[in-house]
Amino acid sequence: MKARNTRRTAVRPVAIALAVSVSALSLSACGDDGSDDTAVQKGNDITVGLLLPDRDTARFEKFDYPLIRDEVASLTENKGKVQYANAESSVSRQSQQFQKMIADKVDVILVDALNSKKIASDVKKAKDAGIPVIAYDRLAEGPIDAYVSHDNELVGQVQGRAIMSELGEKSQNDKVVMMNGDPGDPNTARFKDGALSELQGQVDIVEQYDTKEWKPSIAKANMEKAIRAVGLNNIAAVYSANDGMAGAVIEALEEAGATKMPPVTGQDANLDAVQRVVSGEQYMTVYKSFLLEATNAAKIAVAKVQGRQIEFAALTRETVDSPTAKNIPAMLVPVVALTKDNIKETVITDGVYTVKDICTSKLEADCAAIGLE
Repeated sequence: MKARNTRRTAVRPVAIALAVSVSALSLSACGDDGSDDTAVQKGNDITVGLLLPDRDTARFEKFDYPLIRDEVASLTENKGKVQYANAESSVSRQSQQFQKMIADKVDVILVDALNSKKIASDVKKAKDAGIPVIAYDRLAEGPIDAYVSHDNELVGQVQGRAIMSELGEKSQNDKVVMMNGDPGDPNTARFKDGALSELQGQVDIVEQYDTKEWKPSIAKANMEKAIRAVGLNNIAAVYSANDGMAGAVIEALEEAGATKMPPVTGQDANLDAVQRVVSGEQYMTVYKSFLLEATNAAKIAVAKVQGRQIEFAALTRETVDSPTAKNIPAMLVPVVALTKDNIKETVITDGVYTVKDICTSKLEADCAAIGLE
């Protein structure tokens, strides 16, 4: 994926409203936004198909689905609905779910593809059936109409910078293990590229692993291999691409006898990850505003179905390329590094969690130490 017109120099707190988040536009287009308009203009009685990839990533069930469902209802005077399916980490199941939505004649499909290449044939079938497809969170191949995600290379850069910040300037001999995501996920390469742009040549990357389907059990097994190969006390930091794997990495380190945890990165700001940040087990996680990504995905889907091309164009001001399509209209939502220092300003301010959610009795002292009371 090659993103253009993407700001990479400033990572601002996600509580600040995005300029591209358009809430008041309601005009239908007099012209064309440049995309292939396959949808027949519809009213409020619409069905948005939503295909999410797994249940291991806590955010999908807890945040993304309900946020999209509620935003579709709000945008359509409670007449629109979301037809939802979760692939539970099965590529074949996601394909079956996709084809069922085509057969059910939903009006638009939002898909977070488990495998960007294998989903392409299903995207083509939807296109042939006149159903627009919007890639959500991960860039799918095939003739998609729009893409809603984050600047995924920036995610990796933020993770890499966090490691370098913690290790300090004299880090050339520090040994770092990289726990990358699923190679079938197009975001994995972007996360990795971003991280390497910060780490390569600055530290000694001693072991790298791809993690099939982002499974924590695979990440734990790979971390155990790394500990045996490198030595527990020789590991200076672990780049973990997401929070599920970060938890597994930390578990493997603890079981190996680690008394002081090396900095471990993550992504998604899962509740257990935020709690690990509070306790000091996990150094940081990348917070990607679920609210902004999910609600704007719903706005883009509804605007596309209803033929509101001015609103669609205003929401998708950037473009990306996939291996099979060029100049895909896109919205890329900013990200922020969540550490002990900014929990209040991120997930609490945005209403993702409350202090009570985070600060269980076990964490009372740790929360008090960083002003979470």
